[in-house]
Amino acid sequence: MATIVKWSPFHDLDVIERRMRRLLEDVGVAPEPIPAADLYETPREVIVELDVPGFEEKELELEVTDHTLTIKGERKEEREEKDTTFHLHERLEKRFERRFTMPPEADLDKIEAHFGKGVLEVHVPKVEQAKPRTIEITKA
Repeated sequence: MATIVKWSPFHDLDVIERRMRRLLEDVGVAPEPIPAADLYETPREVIVELDVPGFEEKELELEVTDHTLTIKGERKEEREEKDTTFHLHERLEKRFERRFTMPPEADLDKIEAHFGKGVLEVHVPKVEQAKPRTIEITKA
């Protein structure tokens, strides 16, 4: 018996993004690193987990606009700049920004975020869908 699986373009886009990043690194033109993320949903909520090692809770910011969740990070500490040539550069810089499109059933007024061990976890509950009900028809 065949199983129907819900297709998610996020996995395919992530694979493409990683391959493009490696290609650009090989020619010496690499985009700034972005934090790794997992975006998944349960029957009751949408969850975003974002790896942000080296950042503190106060250096992170969440913003919601038009069903788009934006997570920004900016380090305040200054590191001493050295005359360095990178052969591989994947660690997060001083700032980053990631955007995630939330589904229509996401309840954006009740978002919760938790931070610990270098991982930001954002929980977006879903609005309960109205269940169909039968309406009795009476004579007028």
